[in-house]
Amino acid sequence: MALAGRAALRWGARLPSPGPAAAPRCRPAWLPAACGRPYSSRGKEEIDMSTYPVESIRNFSIIAHVDHGKSTLADRLLEITGTITKTDRNKQVLDKLQVERERGITVKAQSASLFYSHEGINYLLNLIDTPGHVDFSYEVSRSLSACQGVILVVDANEGIQAQTVANFYLAFEAQLSIIPVINKIDLKNADPERVEKQIEKLFDIPTDECIRISAKQGTNVEKVLQKVIEKIPPPQCNAADPLKALVFDSTFDHYRGVIANIALFGGEIAKGQKIVSAHTKKKYEVNEVGILTPNEQPIHKLYAGQVGYLIAGMKEVTEAQIGDTLFLYKQPVEPLPGFKSAKPMVFAGMYPIDQTEYNNLKSALERLTLNDSSVTVHRDSSLALGAGWRLGFLGLLHMEVFNQRLEQEYNMSVILTAPTVPYKAVLSSARLIKEYGKDQITIINPAQFPDKLSVSEYLEPTVLGTIVTPHEYIGKIITLCQDRRAVQKDLLYIDENRVMLKYLFPLNEIVVDFYDALKSLSSGYASFDYEDAGYQSADLIKMDILLNGNPVEELATIIHNDKAYAAGKLLCERLKETIPRQLFEIAIQAAIGKKIIARETLKPYRKNVVAKCYGGDITRRMKLLRRQAEGKRLMRKIGNVEVPRDAFIRVLKRETDK
Repeated sequence: MALAGRAALRWGARLPSPGPAAAPRCRPAWLPAACGRPYSSRGKEEIDMSTYPVESIRNFSIIAHVDHGKSTLADRLLEITGTITKTDRNKQVLDKLQVERERGITVKAQSASLFYSHEGINYLLNLIDTPGHVDFSYEVSRSLSACQGVILVVDANEGIQAQTVANFYLAFEAQLSIIPVINKIDLKNADPERVEKQIEKLFDIPTDECIRISAKQGTNVEKVLQKVIEKIPPPQCNAADPLKALVFDSTFDHYRGVIANIALFGGEIAKGQKIVSAHTKKKYEVNEVGILTPNEQPIHKLYAGQVGYLIAGMKEVTEAQIGDTLFLYKQPVEPLPGFKSAKPMVFAGMYPIDQTEYNNLKSALERLTLNDSSVTVHRDSSLALGAGWRLGFLGLLHMEVFNQRLEQEYNMSVILTAPTVPYKAVLSSARLIKEYGKDQITIINPAQFPDKLSVSEYLEPTVLGTIVTPHEYIGKIITLCQDRRAVQKDLLYIDENRVMLKYLFPLNEIVVDFYDALKSLSSGYASFDYEDAGYQSADLIKMDILLNGNPVEELATIIHNDKAYAAGKLLCERLKETIPRQLFEIAIQAAIGKKIIARETLKPYRKNVVAKCYGGDITRRMKLLRRQAEGKRLMRKIGNVEVPRDAFIRVLKRETDK
């Protein structure tokens, strides 16, 4: 029958219609089940969410330092609750991006609804797996707003790390219930007793509350689920209240528009209802609501306390503003507090390698920023590199991941310039204050750097950095921090082997290679985390690069006065290697105002004009050499040094070997 069916379709004939007893199918009879749309592990039947009252709902996140086993624990929880089938291929199930699977890290928070029966009661557990790296702490804080509790995972071998501390305080400040879990107890060097003491000392959580598990082998994971039900409170909301839904994440689908992840703090939502956004005041009709298991599963209705997704014909992600409140048409409610908007910490220029690719790169950027709303985009142009953009990122890893996603998902190769940070200048000139309309301006591009005479002070961004390291590396790390102009704020021994250091860093000192230097000094054992600490006064200057006395605008940089000489010398040396030699001498200089602080000389090509003099008087040789030198001098006066595009790319591009 299967072969006959295929042949009939191939030749345009009709298949025989099934008899009245045949069950209706959503796919042709000859198509295997595995080739159809992936079905939920709970079958095709629609789940009635009204059977899960608020008292039997638990919303929780998994938080931890990077690579401490969050995604592995999430995989085991999905298997235990029957949400996914147990197979050997279940690795990073919730990590859907290619970059996440390649790097083995979580970049975007993902949620899933689990159904679990405990002591005869059916519970709905909404799990959110969060990233662990400092650059993506914005994702973590967003996820926590939809939760009432967290599972804090700590590696039994590595112990508490910098991001563990940061994530704990995020949950603590949000007044969430915290369940400490010590993972990887199956490792040979695991020391759960030491980690329990660290948790008790730093977080004031009794050692008997810690659960020892091995997420890889599944040891004690069931206990975690039971603890979630016992310790994490149900959400404080009522189905009888009018609809109040928080948008805590959103993604973009080219066919269905914006898919908004929502947490219901009151009321209920169903297909066909008319809703309004508190942020944009626009009205929408709900096309689909559902839950993530972890694939999208449409359902009839979502109720108060539940977490799911919503599709309502929104064409742009800006319409589904993160932190927005949705309510029913003509039933307005008080908007929820929402989130602080993501603050870019690192800026970099992005240009197409070939200017003919500009429009393709523009559309790729627009689509990718729809799924990553924390990236800021401003149009920019450069005489050397052409039209492009200046992008703001949350950190260096965020920048690398964004670039990698552009290459993998949109097949776009780009020039990414060296990262910079946003400075500020307090203006004293009345003319400039009138021109800008304010007395303090933000400087992203060195070309905008105002003259020192019209500024009362310059400000640079600072961060409060936390370093957790074994005590034997403490001397080297303190020296490194002092070299980076950091000021020590605290030093605490977590236990007899590990130390936690707190430093106030200028952001531009850690933005390029600090993390790599820290890892190499500590043989990979130290961990680093930072948070924004505002701006402080600094002795900033603008350093220009001159070629034969003419400034090259694209190579100008803003730098601290103490670091100017070393940076100028390095840039001159790199330019000397990349600029092709000419028939005349080229002076490559780094200058602050009128003062030259570093110089490299590119020697000219030189024809051997005395080759034809074989013997004879010395005056003949000297005359030829003198005439050649005069020609070179004249050529240098009228000669114009044009830096080729590939030399700009090599100098401006972020060094990959660092």
